[in-house]
Amino acid sequence: MIKLEWIEKKYDLGHVTVSALDGVSLAISRGEFVAIMGPSGSGKSTLLNVLGILDEPTSGVYRLEEHDITHLPDRERARIRNRHFGFVFQSFNLFNELSAIENVMLPMTYAGVSFADRRRRAAELLDWLGLNERLHHLPTMMSGGEQQRVAIARALANEPDLLLADEPTGNLPTETGEMIMTTLEKLNKDGVTIVMVTHNEVQGGRATRRIRIRDGRIRGDE
Repeated sequence: MIKLEWIEKKYDLGHVTVSALDGVSLAISRGEFVAIMGPSGSGKSTLLNVLGILDEPTSGVYRLEEHDITHLPDRERARIRNRHFGFVFQSFNLFNELSAIENVMLPMTYAGVSFADRRRRAAELLDWLGLNERLHHLPTMMSGGEQQRVAIARALANEPDLLLADEPTGNLPTETGEMIMTTLEKLNKDGVTIVMVTHNEVQGGRATRRIRIRDGRIRGDE
């Protein structure tokens, strides 16, 4: 599904160049649940951003379904993200002025889905995640766990090939984080490919594969 070949990502800070990724080669198959693990500053989130084509690598090759997508125009990158990837962030990234159902409908708007179909699928996803009584609530009216479930529903709106999650339980209490992890496991059993960044050993252990990164290099793959 995905193949990274000798990916490097460098940031020029003027007086110094920082190497966030240093020769990363990695293949991810459809249906995997991968945890990317490592200490703060190891390159975990940079690797996730490269996988989600939010960041363009300095060098190396990124192949998606055998197609080289390393260097594409911004418009094409946005199209691929919208149609093939779903994103779940630690800080939820919901629009506070939009209700739960409107937040979930938003990616489908960009994909050209009709209003009726957008509304139906958003309601179905929120219901599946136990939020059928929160459809018209604003994010500020919901708990952190509810907001993260809305974010997961939004990430699934366009039926992505890959779900990318960056510390999805980082801002949540332990019990609520457990609920989110159970949701991710269920999605993976239903066939969704998941790549999750986490520093939590227990949660990382629930993935089917663990990639350990330090100083921008892969140090373990188990």
